Amino acid sequence: MSESTTPALTGTPDLESFLRAFQALATAASEQQAAGREGTQPVLPVLEAHLGQDPRALAVHTAELPVLRRVDVDIAVEAVVQDAGGGRLLGLGGGEQRAHMSLSEILQHAGIWGGQFPVGPVDYHRAATGPTTTRQMVAFGLHLFTHEDVPVVLVQRRASMRHNGSPILEVLCPDDEVAARLLDRVRAEMDARSSLRGQVVTFSGSPFDPGEAGVVHVPRPRVAREDVVLPAGTLERVERQVLGVARHRDALRAAGQHLKRGVLLYGPPGTGKTHTVRHLVGASAGVTVILLSGQTLQLVAVAAETARALQPALVVLEDCDLVAEERSHDGSGPLLFEVLDALDGLAADADVTFLLTTNRADVLEPALAQRPGRVDLAVEVPLPDAAGRRRLFTLYGGALPFTPAALDAAADATDGMTASFVKEAIRRAVLLAAEAGRAVTDDDLADAVREMTGDAERITRSLLGVGAGLPGADELG
Repeated sequence: MSESTTPALTGTPDLESFLRAFQALATAASEQQAAGREGTQPVLPVLEAHLGQDPRALAVHTAELPVLRRVDVDIAVEAVVQDAGGGRLLGLGGGEQRAHMSLSEILQHAGIWGGQFPVGPVDYHRAATGPTTTRQMVAFGLHLFTHEDVPVVLVQRRASMRHNGSPILEVLCPDDEVAARLLDRVRAEMDARSSLRGQVVTFSGSPFDPGEAGVVHVPRPRVAREDVVLPAGTLERVERQVLGVARHRDALRAAGQHLKRGVLLYGPPGTGKTHTVRHLVGASAGVTVILLSGQTLQLVAVAAETARALQPALVVLEDCDLVAEERSHDGSGPLLFEVLDALDGLAADADVTFLLTTNRADVLEPALAQRPGRVDLAVEVPLPDAAGRRRLFTLYGGALPFTPAALDAAADATDGMTASFVKEAIRRAVLLAAEAGRAVTDDDLADAVREMTGDAERITRSLLGVGAGLPGADELG
């Protein structure tokens, strides 16, 4: 149809009649929907009564908060509401549409379809607050209270894909400045009352749903100092940098010295780097510890931000060579730059330690491994010497009835082995005795070491971090 023959679409009696009929139909459908829900109450007039004006005319102030701190969000909101003298907590009906609409959209739809979003029960979900504790939190709810003597509606909702997994707070308030200060207060309470403070945690994530990312609480390990077998003076140097700086933070600050520090433990696999980390974590009572390894290394920026907020803190990056290889090898990955930014982004007086471990110090980015302010101390964790091997056999042998002579012989026969190798040799000796139906003896230890140092177990030795060409298997007789 040409433009000259197209009838006008506005201002005609037929169109106006149709629009009136359609509006009447929509109103009737809304009333019918509301009538089918006995005892329900549309949310719009409830909010209007609390705010003293039509909520649709107010700006909505929105805050997207870190998904890994959603427990802290709930704790902070509860504290703010209680400090204001308490309030009223409402739920909202409307099914899954709520998750796909902002508060502004919900209010506009509620104005057209009055019964679509009735007042309903509050949605809750549970999340861990410690290795053995959980907290029931608001997954979707409306807090009605006053802040600075101004009426406020604060909508709290769980993380959703719409918001990249972030928990969302939306504030309706007649005073925009009061709304902004309220959200600032929530952020401050998150840090002051954090459930992560002083705990040992690691982060988990889902590549399919960021909202499923969470915090895994880990019991603080207890590894005695005498159970860490390192060359003389090595552990003392590491402890001074990791633990000593924290103990003397006030003196260092008074002298104008920086507190943030990076410590690198490097050496072959199986030599005790992780064991040393476990000792340091256990000795850092009251320090917030964030453990990252494997896929969770991609969350280093979130870990640094959390550590900064909850200092004193310790961030452990295990096997950092997986993400921080020298740029010339395969180009520069974005994760490498996140690691560098995390180390550089902390204020000098931040009481935060980055503790890194690697099997390949030779391929680490030089800027990460050498420049002061990123890594201040690099310590080798080498293969144990003869005295170290003897201590390891004693340590892992525990109360087993091995004679000193048998332990000496095992240590002499295993030059070049790792701590992991020793641990497996002791376990295998016990297994040999169990299969024979008797208590473990010196002969079982000798047989286990001989078996593990033989040619048939070259791959096993490699898996335990031991190089090829172990001497001394025949020294056990």
